[in-house]
Amino acid sequence: MVMDSTLACSFIQFLILVTFSSMLLLPTTLASEFSIKEATVQDLQLAFQRNQLTSRQLVEFYLNQIKIQNPVLKGVLEVNPDALAQADKADQERREKTPSSLSRLHGIPILVKDNTATKDRLNTTAGSFALLGSVVSRDAGVVTKLRKAGAVILGKATLSEWSHYRSSKVPGGWNARGGQGKVIFYYF
Repeated sequence: MVMDSTLACSFIQFLILVTFSSMLLLPTTLASEFSIKEATVQDLQLAFQRNQLTSRQLVEFYLNQIKIQNPVLKGVLEVNPDALAQADKADQERREKTPSSLSRLHGIPILVKDNTATKDRLNTTAGSFALLGSVVSRDAGVVTKLRKAGAVILGKATLSEWSHYRSSKVPGGWNARGGQGKVIFYYF
């Protein structure tokens, strides 16, 4: 079964996280019964509640995986310089608030595609050098919802430049900022 480029691009955010968590090069167990490698969002939230893991530790883990694997996979165009501060804020909120008042995404690192506007220190370029350094007026609706839910915006995921509108002759996953992205995934 062949997936068209539009559908494939919509999976980038999820796939990058799956790729990084499934191809770990570091020990993945932080506590005797908890493994980041196999963790779902629900598992991560339970680990937060049991004090087996903090958002900061999780973000540090993913930043390290990006540092190790991104030179080959080229799946992340840019890392959020404020990701650790966002993780610290999530950890503080978790200490101060009741667990039932926090969303399931609270403290969970998320990558968004590089064509999704974020009004922060991240670029929003659709993979093109033409937009590098431009400033967006506001967060995209989905980013507003993610922030409200307490998610940590980890960075920008690669995509076909201009969401594959640049040219029909350019391979899927290629953009000027990151080169040819290589994302391995399975779907059913």
